[in-house]
Amino acid sequence: MQTIVPVDRKHQLQSIIRGESFIESWDQTMGKNRYKLSLILPVQESEHLISRLEQRFSDTATFRIIIYPVEATIPIPNEPEANTNRGTAMEKQEKEGKGRISRDELYNDLVDSTRLSWVFVVLMIASTIVSTTGILRNSEAIIIGSMVIAPLLGPNVALSLATTLADFNLAKNALRVTFAGILISLFLSVLTGMILNIDPASPQIASRIQPNMGDIGLSLASGVAGALAFTTGVASALVGVMVAVALLPPLVTFGLLAGTGEWEIATGALLLLFINIICINLSGVVTFVIQGIKPSKGEEENKARSASLASILIWSILLILLMVSLYYSHINFDFL
Repeated sequence: MQTIVPVDRKHQLQSIIRGESFIESWDQTMGKNRYKLSLILPVQESEHLISRLEQRFSDTATFRIIIYPVEATIPIPNEPEANTNRGTAMEKQEKEGKGRISRDELYNDLVDSTRLSWVFVVLMIASTIVSTTGILRNSEAIIIGSMVIAPLLGPNVALSLATTLADFNLAKNALRVTFAGILISLFLSVLTGMILNIDPASPQIASRIQPNMGDIGLSLASGVAGALAFTTGVASALVGVMVAVALLPPLVTFGLLAGTGEWEIATGALLLLFINIICINLSGVVTFVIQGIKPSKGEEENKARSASLASILIWSILLILLMVSLYYSHINFDFL
């Protein structure tokens, strides 16, 4: 982590760093008016330090924090000794951040997924075509490929983070991208269903028009795994989450059946899509709250806490309504 401050305030920066748990540090005077301090520190130590630095130096024009991931250092460093002189509030904040990347790193990882770019549009078109091909050919391997390239998981996890931080601008962008992706995929799949002869008895279609309690449990567990994959920085785990709680195949299935006029059985695929979206967001918010992710400014914590509780309540109510809808629509409600 590199911190840049005015050179006349370097002693304040050094006083903040003194006593922190870091592995190594070095500094550099840049020109006549900037001072840079570089630290190698464990990932769980970064969030509370970033918050302290922001509070002290955010009023300066030259202040900046730059965070880099470290793949390895040679020789292998020893773990820094924990500082036992921190105040109670700092100790609590440190414990809350154990085992995850900082709030700021998480935010920057997810904010990119909420941008409606040409890359997102192309990925949605490509993944819809691949998913449609897999469903029509009854190929599980092709469908799994579409799950991996579909860019819908990121915006939904970003929506959970936005709720946890009460960041309504991020939430607005996440919703916009999610709806845009759904509309793109729905348009292409409905058009395909109108042109081609779709067999509702196809195994890949039939498996997605009968949601059950097992799908709810799977979606909740996968939503937790997705949130943890982002907060721990384990990007490789996201592939498994994308496959486990895929949003695209039920969406494409609904579009294909709607295009052929099979509205009654298409309802099952639509319910499965809603189940996945609701469970991802519900479990994501709960996971972020448990991990202690909250705004950097103390005055925003109450607003964020209220937003999180309201979100959990709303998603829970929607999930219950879906479960009731499953029961009364006579769709298979077995556990597996």
